[in-house]
Amino acid sequence: MHIRYFQFAKLRNLVEPRKPRNPLVRIALGLLGLVILAVLVVGGVFVGAAMILGGIAWKLLGTRKARASAKADPTVVDAEYRVVRKAALPQAR
Repeated sequence: MHIRYFQFAKLRNLVEPRKPRNPLVRIALGLLGLVILAVLVVGGVFVGAAMILGGIAWKLLGTRKARASAKADPTVVDAEYRVVRKAALPQAR
């Protein structure tokens, strides 16, 4: 019976990120990473702003159509209510 061992060191060498030794390449890759991060942040801000503006426009345009086409439900009573204080009763002796 043969026992086979898996060499994890070989797998680690495949997926382990290594920093380049040349300082100029390190700086260039660092700047590239910052540029990619900035593009993602700015893109996210624009997408978020577009979503907010789209939601506001959707809500404003949707309320106009809803008000014009909505019919009153005959089972609903629309009224104004006022809270009245409890009447002061004389103390029973």
